[in-house]
Amino acid sequence: MTAGSVAYAEFVPQEDDVVVERLKAADAIVLGKTNVSEFGYAATGHNPLFQTTRNPWNLALTSGGSSAGSAAAVAAGMGPVSIGTDGGGSVRIPASFCGLFGMKPSMGRIPLYPSCRDERYPGISSWETLEHVGPISRTVADSALLLSVVVGPDDRDRHSLPVQPLDWQQAATGDLPALRVAYSPDWGYAKVDQEVLEIVGRAARVFEDDLGCSVDEATPHFDNLQEIFWGIAMADSDLEGMRALAERRASLMMPHLVASLEAPWTAEDFTRAGMGRKAVCNEMSRFMRDYDLLLTPTVAVPPFPIDLLSPAAIGDFPAEPHEWLPFTAPMNLTGQPAATVPAGWTRKGLPVGLQIAGGHLDDALVLMASAAFEAVSPWKDRWPPLVGNLAEGAPSRGRN
Repeated sequence: MTAGSVAYAEFVPQEDDVVVERLKAADAIVLGKTNVSEFGYAATGHNPLFQTTRNPWNLALTSGGSSAGSAAAVAAGMGPVSIGTDGGGSVRIPASFCGLFGMKPSMGRIPLYPSCRDERYPGISSWETLEHVGPISRTVADSALLLSVVVGPDDRDRHSLPVQPLDWQQAATGDLPALRVAYSPDWGYAKVDQEVLEIVGRAARVFEDDLGCSVDEATPHFDNLQEIFWGIAMADSDLEGMRALAERRASLMMPHLVASLEAPWTAEDFTRAGMGRKAVCNEMSRFMRDYDLLLTPTVAVPPFPIDLLSPAAIGDFPAEPHEWLPFTAPMNLTGQPAATVPAGWTRKGLPVGLQIAGGHLDDALVLMASAAFEAVSPWKDRWPPLVGNLAEGAPSRGRN
């Protein structure tokens, strides 16, 4: 609960988050808290308070973020499941980079409180209309078990959804029906690493060749959404409170965060972002009427060096910051359920994720599709070399 910021270095929360309350009530054993980017405003594990989270598959590389420690801890075998928060991909991105399953359920499926809803804490109380809580785990079944005890309404979250008549664990074991599946390799405009395209393309074909679905290469029609996304994120933030924090501590905060706070945001900027979000939601709902699932890469690149916030290039093309993240944020704008599953590994042994998104409130189908893919393309016994080498005399399990 330091939020990776010197502003909260001594902060001790007075209450548990709803999801932690429910896990404790179900006799979960809570091992600890994990590292994040500062206030969650980056998709890596960088912050000025703690050392940057490393990727267990290669300690010289990033684990992704912002729920960086949540994914790294599970990948390293510290526990079977962790909780992440996902405002623009922060569960799915690190799960993809760490070779794990991660899911962002529908907006409101898991209540959020206090987290982004406690007005007393600038920076922490941000991203209210984008934020989701979700599990990260080695298997789909482990996440389904966790979901079975944390979903359901809470009066402290006005966006929380009624209980869905769904057996979450059963959804992770059922046979997948013949579905209409769309596969978009690049949204029609995004730069994507060629090896990522090859690995995710093969994973998409599994739905047709092994799972009996019909798969079309098709994409919703929208352009780069970064301006819309960041407009919504900053409109959701306590700019006044965060600017006051930065006035006293700017030299101790991440430069990209300070730059965002110092930008001259206007009412027109926020209005354009809001109208743009409506257009994205309308386009996505029209698109999903023709398809049961939408498949994309989770991240446009494999894990990159730990000292970078963004890769300088994607394949042979120079890349601007955030160009490596075109696929996850649209699902936060729409609130629809989305998961990432390990699609495969690069020639250097690095994980690559496949994003599986469902229509409005169709969490059960996303979970079922993820489990079906896992059954025909299992990954749970593939561990980072680091973990395999921890057992004295045991062979590394990272190069199956």
